Amino acid sequence: MPALLAVTPILLILGLMVGLRWPAAAAGLAGLAATLAIALFGFDFGRATFAELGPVPAVGGALAEAAFVAVTILWIVFPALCIYELQLAGGAFEVLKAALARLTDDSRSMAILVAWFFALFIEGAAGFGTPVALAAPILVSLGFGPVPAVTLVLIGHAAGVSFGAVGTPVLPQVALTELPGAEIARATGLLHGLLGWILLAFVVRIAGAAMGVRAGLRDWILAGAAAACFLVPFLLLSGLVGPELPTLAGALIGGLAFVALLRLRGGGRAAGGAADGGGAGVLLRAMLPYLVLLACILLTRLVPPVREALRAVEWAWTLPGGFHGTVQPLYHPGTMLLIGFLAGGALQGRSARAMGQAALRAAGRLPLVVVALAAMLALARLMVHAGMIGTLAEAAAQVFGPVWPLLAPAVGVLGTFVTGSATASNILLTDFQEATAARLGLPVLWLIAAQGFGAAVGNIVCPHNIVAGGATVGLQGREGEVLRRTTLACAVYAVAGGALVWLLAGTG
Repeated sequence: MPALLAVTPILLILGLMVGLRWPAAAAGLAGLAATLAIALFGFDFGRATFAELGPVPAVGGALAEAAFVAVTILWIVFPALCIYELQLAGGAFEVLKAALARLTDDSRSMAILVAWFFALFIEGAAGFGTPVALAAPILVSLGFGPVPAVTLVLIGHAAGVSFGAVGTPVLPQVALTELPGAEIARATGLLHGLLGWILLAFVVRIAGAAMGVRAGLRDWILAGAAAACFLVPFLLLSGLVGPELPTLAGALIGGLAFVALLRLRGGGRAAGGAADGGGAGVLLRAMLPYLVLLACILLTRLVPPVREALRAVEWAWTLPGGFHGTVQPLYHPGTMLLIGFLAGGALQGRSARAMGQAALRAAGRLPLVVVALAAMLALARLMVHAGMIGTLAEAAAQVFGPVWPLLAPAVGVLGTFVTGSATASNILLTDFQEATAARLGLPVLWLIAAQGFGAAVGNIVCPHNIVAGGATVGLQGREGEVLRRTTLACAVYAVAGGALVWLLAGTG
């Protein structure tokens, strides 16, 4: 059965990582070997699909795409690691930790500040794996273990992924469906706006368990307030403005509101001077790489002349058979991170030697990450070009028919799981969701929103994100532990989203 063959690599990776606790690099290589065999002999890849090429060039084209995407992801991971190493060596994390401790001495509130508001803000501004790479090290510096740190950020930032990188995942949906971006944003924002509190509840529970404490009624009330601080402006912006600002501005507005709430509530230590972490001047210096990064992102994303000038510079390549790759190097989040590292370090007064040593330490973390990313991406591109993903989606629609809205978000999850990107998932599966809606007589808008919702949820369990985020906290070889902890949150949120889509599609 083609569908059973198509799902085999995904089941193999899940079994190896979750069941046998294999590291992502080894599981990815095993999954890649299985995918290659199934694509060539089960789906006749390179002979039927690319008859003019043959198997070897067809496989080579898919691997070229995978290598290209891996480089663009590592472009984010490497400078993020450089910032982390520079901050660690200079004691900046200790300053940030002390500043957070002055706001609250509660581990769950710290987790909310970092894994919810900070990660959501970075997601809205940059996306593409940056939140996990930046926020997880901060949580580790606050006393969380590497596994819970990565787990918390993966779960905490997911509600904003649909509008990450200033609305990038919505752009292919607009292009493919011709639905207005404002309508897609309104529908997708409603799903997250009504259900996002589920993710924060997981963050609070996992943070408490990591620190050996149990949440009481007052903790849950505070968590509810934190959820409202982000979700209310998020919902309003998605409904009134469009896809560009809900995550970015919602996190900024909500974060400031939550800090004000913490100050009113009390419970932290009184603000101190240098002994506590150094006052406003020292804190500002410690945050300079992040402030430079955020300034660059805001300038390049929100100022139209600058944005268009940077996006006009594009590197692209194509191979026979439809294989291709494109990147906008000046607009890429990795470039913003690199500027944050270099300019932020210089403003901190760090020497070229110190920054060079930080870069060398960062490079030393990359070998296993490169193997894992390359294997996972090669698997994904082979599945796409061989028609394995299309086979899975078509089979699911035929089997589940009218109840498809319940499962539509799961398709988005699948797309992100195998591609590593909500944007790529939307590119891959939006046409399928639209065609399924038309065939079953369902509202197209709600299935497109379900796809965008599910694509965001898939970031919680995406191996690429786990590998990239884990690399910043020395988690190589333990990625399966993270996946086991994030799977439940992903499943609960996806099921809740499916139920809501089913209700809205039925009444829409």
